[in-house]
Amino acid sequence: MGFDQIHNLLTHLETRSRWHQRQQYQQAVTAWAAIVGPVVAAQTRPVTIYRNVLQVATSSASWAQTLVFERKRILKKLNDQIETPLDDIRFSTAQWRAARAAARRDSTSVTSTLWQGHPSRLPQPLQPASPPADSPQAAYENWAASIQARSRHLPLCPRCQCPAPPGELERWSMCATCAAKEW
Repeated sequence: MGFDQIHNLLTHLETRSRWHQRQQYQQAVTAWAAIVGPVVAAQTRPVTIYRNVLQVATSSASWAQTLVFERKRILKKLNDQIETPLDDIRFSTAQWRAARAAARRDSTSVTSTLWQGHPSRLPQPLQPASPPADSPQAAYENWAASIQARSRHLPLCPRCQCPAPPGELERWSMCATCAAKEW
């Protein structure tokens, strides 16, 4: 097969509507997180484009309802980022499980990225699991010992004197529990 034949094949594919729709979808997916922000992106997944309408799966009906009110703003920003503008966006929980399973396969998911920078995240990994206990009391004692060992090196909250992750103290000058009580 010569290069002319490959060029002709690619040209033919590019002129087909499904190829164009797939390119439009890829552009929308690439721009999605930047347009809606990391919090909304963690709760939504663009699924497909059908009749020039972007179908977006949401984690819950309340997210779908909330985003319906923001749909025109999101659509305007999205159309500024893609070559061929979309007509509308539809939000639904119908395909969330399938979209979530596909996103799980992606190691760079937005949720894991958010957790990496969260102030409550502990700097060191958790201790290895202790051997299985033979009674509920022994299980509790194993758990309590691992919690004490994990929090032994954490700084203390200035208000309640309990161990707290350093990120919480840097962000709020107190632990998350004290910050929540103050709010």
